[in-house]
Amino acid sequence: MFFFFVGGLEQQARRVLQSGAGRCVACGSRADLVDYDKVLKLFFVPVWRWPGRAPLMHCGGCGLFFPPPSASLPPPPPPPPPRMKAEPHGMRCGSCDRPVEPEFSFCPFCGAAL
Repeated sequence: MFFFFVGGLEQQARRVLQSGAGRCVACGSRADLVDYDKVLKLFFVPVWRWPGRAPLMHCGGCGLFFPPPSASLPPPPPPPPPRMKAEPHGMRCGSCDRPVEPEFSFCPFCGAAL
């Protein structure tokens, strides 16, 4: 006996909170800020519906749901430390701090990329 399951989970816009609130990250067309529902479908028939947690942006052109841009984004991480340290007689690996020839791409001692 075999059973085939045809179903899936999708998101559907419930109501538009703000029309034209931004641009789609995929296609660049206008996107709306919407409340949405998650819908479980079995054999393409909606069976269970529950509300989404927070409003999302919805593109009418390509149908993509994506999070709205936030004004309180965390600051970008600091730049990584330099991989190689310059010295008068050559270079040093930033990972193991051993002297390395300047033409190497990888440290011969620890294998770190230079």
